[in-house]
Amino acid sequence: MKIEIKDLHYTYPAGVEALRGVSLTIDSGEQVAMVGQNGSGKTTLVKHLNGLLQPTSGSVLIGDLDTKKVPVAKLAVHVGYVFQNPDEQLFCRTIHEEVAFGPRNLGFDASKIESLVADALNLVELSSRKETNPYDLSPTWRKMVALASIISMDTSIVILDEPTTGQDAVNVARIAHVVAELRKRGKTVITITHDIDFCAENFERVIALSQGKILLDGPAGSVLGQGEILAQTYVDPPQLTRLGKRLGLKKTVRNQEEFLSALKS
Repeated sequence: MKIEIKDLHYTYPAGVEALRGVSLTIDSGEQVAMVGQNGSGKTTLVKHLNGLLQPTSGSVLIGDLDTKKVPVAKLAVHVGYVFQNPDEQLFCRTIHEEVAFGPRNLGFDASKIESLVADALNLVELSSRKETNPYDLSPTWRKMVALASIISMDTSIVILDEPTTGQDAVNVARIAHVVAELRKRGKTVITITHDIDFCAENFERVIALSQGKILLDGPAGSVLGQGEILAQTYVDPPQLTRLGKRLGLKKTVRNQEEFLSALKS
């Protein structure tokens, strides 16, 4: 499902202008990372995609749905949002109930709900703990429950708000596996992240925001190679990217595989 944002402006009630003329298109199935310092407008921007915020001016289209004209409930069929803090999202007594709530609320029949729940729990490696209360889990695993609760809704677009915050290396790898699987399924995945290594290794397009405007937008290798411009929004390229620049590698590298390949060429 295509996303079209045209000249989007948003000013909070207190008078803070958070978005100042953002225009971009995200095609169906794209994997997009949004980076930038706190206050750059990343979260404000993605909250327009499911109607949590309404444009002060400009427009946001999800497919042919104008977010100013359709309710949040209708947008929820197409856009799933995994909050940064899972505790703001979880409220059921068991993991199974939590993960089943979304598809049930969308009106799916019982057999489809069970199929979606089983698939989501399997993907996040929680199938054996479906009768556990989410709050009996560590924050790391509660994050996975929140992720499963959105995967089970089978939305075309999945938004991940700071998915790796507070996660150990094992769980970051688990989240990366989920992103890869969603890509295979043709889902559009959008992440807001300060984890530039996770961004570089798992997303093909990067959008850098600064002071409510788009600073850079393009292929990850191209954007992450522009260290001087990224510095304007206090983002450092990945360590291997910086090392490659110092070594004079012709190609901008994002990860270990690309680094080793560039050294051989």
